[in-house]
Amino acid sequence: MDFNAYQKVLSGTARGKECPFPPEEFEQRLARVRARMSEDDVSALLLTDPADIFYLTGYSTFEVSVHVALVVTPSDLLLQVPSIEMGPAMVTTRVARVVGYRWEGIGEVLIPLVEALTGYEDRVGVDFWHGSLRHGVIEGIRARLSDVRFVDSGALLKKIRKVKSAAELEYLRQSAGITAIGLEAAVSAIQPGMTDNDIAAIGAEALLSAGSEFMSMQPIVTVGSRSGVIHANHKRQPVGAGDVVFLEFGAAWQRYTAPMMQTVVAGEPTRHMQKVFDGCRQVVDALLANIRPGVTFDFAAQAAERALAPLAKEVFFSGVFGYTVGAQFPPSWVEGSGFIARGQSSAFQPGMVFHLPICLRVPGQWGIGCSETVVVTDKGSECLTDNPWRLSPQP
Repeated sequence: MDFNAYQKVLSGTARGKECPFPPEEFEQRLARVRARMSEDDVSALLLTDPADIFYLTGYSTFEVSVHVALVVTPSDLLLQVPSIEMGPAMVTTRVARVVGYRWEGIGEVLIPLVEALTGYEDRVGVDFWHGSLRHGVIEGIRARLSDVRFVDSGALLKKIRKVKSAAELEYLRQSAGITAIGLEAAVSAIQPGMTDNDIAAIGAEALLSAGSEFMSMQPIVTVGSRSGVIHANHKRQPVGAGDVVFLEFGAAWQRYTAPMMQTVVAGEPTRHMQKVFDGCRQVVDALLANIRPGVTFDFAAQAAERALAPLAKEVFFSGVFGYTVGAQFPPSWVEGSGFIARGQSSAFQPGMVFHLPICLRVPGQWGIGCSETVVVTDKGSECLTDNPWRLSPQP
């Protein structure tokens, strides 16, 4: 049985059984996208970001390294997947037109895309800045459609995705609850003599047992001086008495992730640790006070900078006080549709969801991070996560 026969069988027995939303949700999303295409004078969209394709179809897989594409025109939708992904395409989507290509025959992707774009080639929107857009695909289409004009439409779908529907918010709440379970299990087990791997393993087991799917990022645990290095992760490091242990988890529920950071000390925290921990809280509180409809991301970042000022010269901070989260795939849960940072002129709207990743690192010593994932409401903001905000592993 080849992948075409496989598609035919699954289409009749399992079509859309694992689709995460009802048809009406996707119809509304497509209507908003097509309206925006009309406003931006975009004839067709060629989407290759797995999260964008998921948003418009429900297509979900852990294999996101292969070429997958979705062509959106004013009246049609074409999903293109490799042979090994025909199962997920049938089970997780209801897209009427799904075409496959041999996994080992990447050159076969061009003809169906050219056919789908013929007649719409005057302004084809693509996301030039996303790593999933292959140079060979772009150049291959150009060689076959002499009149094609690609325009950067990376922001088109992001503007729509960053405001979540009620169904999306429910999935994020589910994620937040599981994230808390995983962190609680890992934190409560911490004691000198364990390794960061031991702690991560306990957290991962709790996350999976509570219902998390495969995660966009695996549990992050660092100990001692390694907690002061951004984007390090567990590496068999033993926990010593008085060591800082940094944790950042994010469970996945229908691909939606509400992350949270916690930091605890395996013993008594020093005054310096407590000072930096209190600084984290002050920055988060400043953000929560300023995340409300109509306020710009820049304004909230300025308020957070003022709260950070007493520690600014002694700690490293990334400069991003918040980023949007939603439905994502490995290697990251960062949605990328909005950042709370200086110079960002966008304004908060109800339904936007941000992770506030406030981690302050003292180079060569340790790092302390505590965060919340929050949703913008009509009146302000609401924490989806429930950070206990304590430096001790035990309540």
